[in-house]
Amino acid sequence: MGCNRNCGLIAGAVIGAVLAVFGGILMPVGDMLIEKTIKKEVVLEDGTIAFTNWVKTGTDVYRQFWIFDVQNPDEVALNSSKIKVKQRGPYTYRVRYLAKENITQDPETHTVSFLQPNGAIFEPSLSVGTEDDTFTILNLAVAAAPHLYPNSFIQGILNSLIKKSKSSMFQNRTLKELLWGYTDPFLNLVPYPVTTTVGVFYPYNNTADGIYKVFNGKDDISKVAIIDTYKGRKNLSYWSSYCDLINGTDAASFPPFVEKTRTLQFFSSDICRSIYAVFGAEMNLKGIPVYRFILPSLAFASPLQNPDNHCFCTEKIISKNCTLYGVLDISKCKEGKPVYISLPHFLHGSPELAEPIEGLRPNEEEHSTYLDVEPITGFTLRFAKRLQINILVKPARKIDALKNLKHNYIVPILWLNETGTIGDEKAEMFRKQVTGKINLLGLVEMVLLSVGVVMFIAFMISYCACRSKRVN
Repeated sequence: MGCNRNCGLIAGAVIGAVLAVFGGILMPVGDMLIEKTIKKEVVLEDGTIAFTNWVKTGTDVYRQFWIFDVQNPDEVALNSSKIKVKQRGPYTYRVRYLAKENITQDPETHTVSFLQPNGAIFEPSLSVGTEDDTFTILNLAVAAAPHLYPNSFIQGILNSLIKKSKSSMFQNRTLKELLWGYTDPFLNLVPYPVTTTVGVFYPYNNTADGIYKVFNGKDDISKVAIIDTYKGRKNLSYWSSYCDLINGTDAASFPPFVEKTRTLQFFSSDICRSIYAVFGAEMNLKGIPVYRFILPSLAFASPLQNPDNHCFCTEKIISKNCTLYGVLDISKCKEGKPVYISLPHFLHGSPELAEPIEGLRPNEEEHSTYLDVEPITGFTLRFAKRLQINILVKPARKIDALKNLKHNYIVPILWLNETGTIGDEKAEMFRKQVTGKINLLGLVEMVLLSVGVVMFIAFMISYCACRSKRVN
């Protein structure tokens, strides 16, 4: 009887040890299976989860606009006063709802090229007004004239056309005109061929952003979705050839197995450059663990603070010998137009930027950019891209509309917030196909390991106790 009991205890201990060992063996095997599955599913080729979501996002993406409505246009134009602005918004459009086009795989280079069609649909229910709401804003054509034509004689001719068209430093425009384009009366009088349509995002609807060529990850998963080539806005390719401004992904996804120490590089054609985000916090999004990566203040720092921004310092006067921070000059890829980008309300910007503007209230929570990335797959499941469009205005002695200005202004026109969050249906699918399976496998591993260890210890204690009684 004692022998049978001892044998049973030993057998139980052996079974526990086997379960513990099996659980321990299963952990690296399970990790290998997970890694193999993820590497297969994030490749950008027909049939994978990544490809399906990459061709056409299942997430509703919205672009909200806040317009800086100028309250004192005459005071500014006549007396060079501070510009008083009132933020009005949001005005919301649905974007990124069109599928990628001309998708072409190149098996030799392991790349895939495509066009990304652009479209924007106004969403009245998510807006404070209509597309016909009117704003007092900077006259984009008049402000750009002395930058594009610095010659005094040419400016004199342009001045006569500006006066004839009854244009001034500021103008009244509807939301639709400001964003998507209007025929400018001053440019309409120019006697030689020029583009007479002006708009912050003109042209946009029925156009395509690209051609992009990205690595599909077939040969090297660490390169998946990273941009190999971009042929887009005029002059951008030349500019980037020495500034290295086109790298990273399009921010929709990143190579898998993202670590907190990684810097995520992504390209945005809106700002004509690549930019980066660093780890900020761990979050939970609809039951899915994600890492929040945030755009750091150094991304818009001066070249003295961040040498990577040396390409955006194109002159010494406006930039105060390249010490001004918080704005980047992107005129080189905007055909010479004096466009500067910044974070909304000049967040993280030099005090000099906001000094001539009254009504700005920068706020970290509302105005910062972030990406919520699922670390195993590298998929971006939620994001908020915040960006402000500004125009540089300088005094121009030969142009009456600008001759009374006593100093330069970097005038905020609008800021936007482009957001997207994985939908409930997609989140459920993601939990089932990715996080659910990983969690289940992890649970099985831990249960086997824990049960095995507990059984081994319990049976060994019982065996030792039994032996002790027999000895006594």
